[in-house]
Formats: sequence, C-alpha cells, structure tokens
Amino acid sequence: MTVGRIHSIDSFGTVDGPGLRFVVFMQHCEMRCLYCHNPDTWSAKGGIEYSVEHIMSKLRSVKPFIKTGGLTVSGGEPLLQAAFVAELFEACRKEGIDTCLDTNGFMKVVEPKLLNRLLDATDLVLFDMKQADPEKHLKLTKVSNAPVLDFAQLLAERNQRHWLRHVVVPGWTTAPDDFETLLDIIEAQRHCLELIELLPYHQLGVHKWQVMNEPYELIATEPPLQSEMALLSQMATDRGFKVLA
Repeated sequence: MTVGRIHSIDSFGTVDGPGLRFVVFMQHCEMRCLYCHNPDTWSAKGGIEYSVEHIMSKLRSVKPFIKTGGLTVSGGEPLLQAAFVAELFEACRKEGIDTCLDTNGFMKVVEPKLLNRLLDATDLVLFDMKQADPEKHLKLTKVSNAPVLDFAQLLAERNQRHWLRHVVVPGWTTAPDDFETLLDIIEAQRHCLELIELLPYHQLGVHKWQVMNEPYELIATEPPLQSEMALLSQMATDRGFKVLA
C-alpha cells in the first residue's frame, strides 16, 4: 500500500472546506510564498510516513463526527504526493467519506493520467490561486504560475467542482487590475466554480520562519484594510461570482 509523508493531522478542522473535516497536511511544497504560514512543510524530507490504511483507521474513528464534512488533504502541496492522495481518496469513496483537495495547482510535477485519477476521486477542489500576473507571481512564490493556469484550464475542461481561494496581501495581491485579470482567467471555470473565498493576509506563521532562520520579507506588511477586502469582493460580485470573505 502506498505511503505518504505527512506533516500533521487535524481531526476536526472548520476552515478547510464545507462542514467539520478531518484534515491531513502533506509534507513538501515547491512554492516559497512570502506569506506562507507553514514553511515547515516545504522540505520533502520532513514529516512522518503513514500508510493509507493508517489514515483510514483514524478516519473511521471520527466518521460519525464528520458526516456533514469529510476528509480534506492540504499541505504543503498534495499534488507532490498524488499517488498517495489518489489511493486515500479512492478508499474514502468506498466508505462514503467526502473528499476535498486543497491545492495551489502546481501540476507540472504530476503525470496527467495520475492527476486525472486523483481528480476523479475528488468531490471538491479548494484551488488557491496566488497571483494572476506572471511576474508578480514569480516574485511572490519563487515559481512560475504557468502550471497553475494549466490547472485552472483542466478544472474547467473536467467540469470539476471547486472553490477558488485567494489570499489578499496588501501591496502584492490587492491591485484591482491584477484581481480583474484573475477574474478574467476564472471566467472559463464559472460553470463549475461554486464560490470565491477571499482570505485576509496574517502573520500567524512568522515564528516558524524565525525558528527556521529564514528571513520574513513581509514583516512590515499589515493585514488588509476592510475597504481593500470589500473592493475585491464587490468586483467579483459585480461579475456574478459568489464570494465568501
């Protein structure tokens, strides 16, 4: 049975998809987001190895409590361990457990057949788009957003049920022109996009950067103003998208 490298587990998550959810945080991520609140998930060598059956046994013990929710696999980046997540989701499907994939869409590392297998077993995708502008995305995450845009197109082609998540970072993702471009991109996903979730930037993970002796470039950046959140929310609403902010 496939083994996955797990960073941590939250038995009762409330912000990782609909309902009360069992959340598995995978180890390893290729992005280096300047505002990342879990930089300890970056390394491919961290975490603990668990089998699919080990996770399923934990899930079964809380199944009565998560019947209005289900399982969410987050990270780190789950696509980097797609074989494990696919097998885990398929096991959940057999036992009637709802599956949710929380991903940044960096799909270039996944073989297409495996990616489609994973998505076939996914009930809901939480798709975290960082920045629509290619140059700004590169500065913000240290990687290209080309694979992310390919993932957006794949969701549209598959008619894959998903939510869009977008972290609102003053000076980085608050420019109306950039957000308008993002809305243009997701227009093709409208038929399968249930809502847009705008997440205000915070500094709750700064202490992890300090422990890792990594420089935190956004130390002077404050959370977005209510007016900044309201503007982006109104822009999306005006385009006919449902917004959660």
